[in-house]
Amino acid sequence: MARTPDPEVRPGRLAAVALLAAVLWFLPVPAGLAPQAWHLFALFLGTIAAILVRALPILPASIAALALAVLTKVLEPAQAFSGFAQDFLLLIVAAFLVSRAVINCGLGRRLALHIIRRLGRSSLGLGYSVFIADALIAPAFPSNTARSGVLFPVIEGLCEGGGSRPHDGTRHLLGRYLMMSGIASLSLSSGLWMTAMATNPAGAALAGQKGIEVTFVSWTLAALLPTLAALLVVPWVLHRSVRPGLTSTPEAPRMAAEALKAMGPMGRDEWITAATFVLMVVLWALGDFLDLNRAAVALLGLGVLMVTGVYTLRDLSKEGEALSVWLWFGILYTLSTYLNHFGFMTWAAGGFARMVEGWPAPAVYLALVLTYVLMHYLFVSQTAHLLALFELFLSLGMAAGLPPALVAYMLLLATNFFSAITPQGSSANVLFAGSGYLTSGEIYAHGGLVTAVNTVLYLAIGTPWILLLF
Repeated sequence: MARTPDPEVRPGRLAAVALLAAVLWFLPVPAGLAPQAWHLFALFLGTIAAILVRALPILPASIAALALAVLTKVLEPAQAFSGFAQDFLLLIVAAFLVSRAVINCGLGRRLALHIIRRLGRSSLGLGYSVFIADALIAPAFPSNTARSGVLFPVIEGLCEGGGSRPHDGTRHLLGRYLMMSGIASLSLSSGLWMTAMATNPAGAALAGQKGIEVTFVSWTLAALLPTLAALLVVPWVLHRSVRPGLTSTPEAPRMAAEALKAMGPMGRDEWITAATFVLMVVLWALGDFLDLNRAAVALLGLGVLMVTGVYTLRDLSKEGEALSVWLWFGILYTLSTYLNHFGFMTWAAGGFARMVEGWPAPAVYLALVLTYVLMHYLFVSQTAHLLALFELFLSLGMAAGLPPALVAYMLLLATNFFSAITPQGSSANVLFAGSGYLTSGEIYAHGGLVTAVNTVLYLAIGTPWILLLF
C-alpha cells in the first residue's frame, strides 16, 4: 500500500530552497572567505530557509543538512557530530523530562490556581495573575511550549467561567485579553530565567565561545530589572489595547478555589516534584560557587523523580519529542559553531564594521537590536532565529566596539521578548492562537504592540542596568 506523503513536507517549497542553496554554493566565494566557510553558509542558510518557509519540519531539515555537510566534505565526521556531546543539550533534555513530571502531577496547575485565587477579582488582575504564575513556574520548564500547556487550560477555564466563549460572540468579554496575555507572558517569563526556554542555554554557550561567561545567576541578574518593569507595564498596556468587555471578575477566585478543592491536598508525587524542583533551582543558582555542572543537576533531578516513581520508564518511552530536540538542536548548534570557526562571522562582522564606520556607538547598538527584533517577522522559531543570527550580531557589535556583555545579554533577552510579534513567532503561541478567541490579525496587532513595548523597556531600562552589572 502506498504511503500518504507527509503533509508537513512541501515539495515545491523544498525545491525552491534547494535551488537557493545550490546557487549560493556555486557562486564565486567572496574575497576574504575560505570555500569551506561559504559552502557551510549555503547549507546553513538553506536549512534555515526550509524551516522558515515550512518546506520541511526542523528535524528532517537539520538531519539533511548535517548529512550533506559530511558527504560534501564541508565538515569532517568528528566535527559534524561534536554538537551531540555538549552538556547544555543534556541539560535541555533532562530538564524537559522533569517538566513533564511537573505537568503530569498537576503541580504547575495548582500553583497557577493559587495565584488566580488571590489576584483574579478583575480582568486586569487575572491578566497579572497569568504573568506572575508563568514567571514563577518558568525556571522548571526549559520548554516554553510545555509551559503553555500548563497555562492554556487554566486560562481557557477562566474564560468560559466568565461567560466568554470563542464562537458565540462573547470572545471579546474576557477570552481575547487573557489569551493574548498568555502569549505576552511567555515572551517575558522565557527570558527571566536561563532555564525557562530551551534556546537560552544554547545562546549562553555561543556567548561563551566569544569569552562572555553567562551563568544562571548572571542571566537572572541581567534579566531581573527590565523584566520586572515589563511585567508591571505589559498587562496594563494589553488591557488598554484589547479592552475586554468584562472588567470585573468576582467569580474567578471562587472558581480557582473550587478547582483547588477538587484537586484535594498535594499528593505524594506533587510533594516530591516540588522538592526536586526547589533543589534543582537552588543548585543551579549556587552552581558557580560550588562548581556544579548544570546538566548534572538536571540529571540529578530526573534521577530523583525516576527513583521515586514520579516519572517512570513508561513515561520516558513516550518522549519522542525530547529525542527530536536533542537531534535538531545539536545539529544546528554544530553548523552555527563551525560557521564561526571557519571565519564566516568574522568576515561578516568586518563588513558591518566598515558600513557603520564613524557611526556613534549608541546608533550602532540601537541598529543592531532593532534589526534583530524586526527580523523575527521572518522566523517561525526562536531557536532558528538565535542559531541563524545571534552569533553574527554579537560579532558585529563587538567589531563595532560595543561592550560585549551588553550586546550578548540584550540579544539573548530579545530572543525571548520578541516571541509575541506574530502568531508563529514561537511554538508556545500555537495553543493560544488556535483557541478561537484571537484572529491572526489581532495577534499581529497586539503582539506587535507588546514587542514594541518590550523593546523600549529593555533598551531604556535594561541597557544601563546591564552596563552597571557588567
